[in-house]
Amino acid sequence: MNYIIDTNIITAYLKGNDNIFDKINEIILRGEEVFINGISYYEIKRGLLYKNAKKQLRKFEIMCETCNFMSLDDINIFDKASNIYSELKRKGKLIKDADILISSISLIKNCILVSNDTDFNRIDGLKIENWLK
Repeated sequence: MNYIIDTNIITAYLKGNDNIFDKINEIILRGEEVFINGISYYEIKRGLLYKNAKKQLRKFEIMCETCNFMSLDDINIFDKASNIYSELKRKGKLIKDADILISSISLIKNCILVSNDTDFNRIDGLKIENWLK
């Protein structure tokens, strides 16, 4: 099974939780893949550039060299995201658009989402792991 890392997991790594990088390497050694999704990449990079956090930016670049990149290049991702949005809105349990898109990437690409965000629990069928627990 492959994994997609959410923004909060990357943030924890950048703040010093090196167990995350160990887990990534363990997964790669098993022959599986770890992806950074395009939304999380954007959220992290914009924040680091704004803060001029050069040390963390370099650490993030190393992480990006180790992991693969998962982009929003499939119309099925947007179709799934649209369905998730409408279901959650009908239930009165809407979450942020970025999280809906990240979850739709995970579902369409059949990956486990690694996150510490409990909002993802609202999405049916999403496989989630929390590496911070």
